[in-house]
Amino acid sequence: MTDAPHPERRNFYGRTHGKTLRASQKTYLAEDLGKLSLPGIRVADNPDRTPLDIAALTGGRPLWLEVGFGGGEHLVHMAARYPEMFIIGCEPFVNGVAMLLGKIRDAGVTNLALHPGDVRDLFDVLPDACLDKAFLNYPDPWPKARHHRRRFVTPEYLLPLARKMKPGAEFRVATDIPDYIRQTLEEVPPAGFDLISTTGAGFGGGEAWSDWFSTRYEQKALREGRDPHYVTFHRQA
Repeated sequence: MTDAPHPERRNFYGRTHGKTLRASQKTYLAEDLGKLSLPGIRVADNPDRTPLDIAALTGGRPLWLEVGFGGGEHLVHMAARYPEMFIIGCEPFVNGVAMLLGKIRDAGVTNLALHPGDVRDLFDVLPDACLDKAFLNYPDPWPKARHHRRRFVTPEYLLPLARKMKPGAEFRVATDIPDYIRQTLEEVPPAGFDLISTTGAGFGGGEAWSDWFSTRYEQKALREGRDPHYVTFHRQA
């Protein structure tokens, strides 16, 4: 009898905890996180890495993914605007998860689920070609050159993302860091995506997506004089 497969041990470089949580945020985590968290992501719960039952999860609705939802503003906005969709939000930073849970309570949206951890663990159990859209909004810029390999827009993340997306599925990237855009435009197409559009002040003008919701990170960038960039890709057939 062979051992059950396990994903290789992965380094994780981002923050998982920040400032002390408020009492209300601790309540959200205690009362709501378990109900909204996807089952079967942890190896201990799913040692064979059996793919998630997406039909049961979504009720047949198209599936979207937001990688690193920050404080959750965009995720809740999209869930409320598109009740006919189902959205998975992935974020390892517990303070951001707590903020999102409070927003979910206020908005009353139900068409979403969370993975409060590394998105690579989620990729392990998502079926191939299940995602209709994915969002990467203001990701950690890792500004030092020696840390660029930690960015999401590297093959370690992009190749599994491409496998999980349907042909023609849309991948949106928003950031205020010009060098992040440089790496995005270099790395994303070879992973299996076609560049569709580049807009925003960083590209000489143009608007964001018509359903874009400006996040706290974008507002901070604008206050500090950094230009937003918006890039759209489609998964190749």
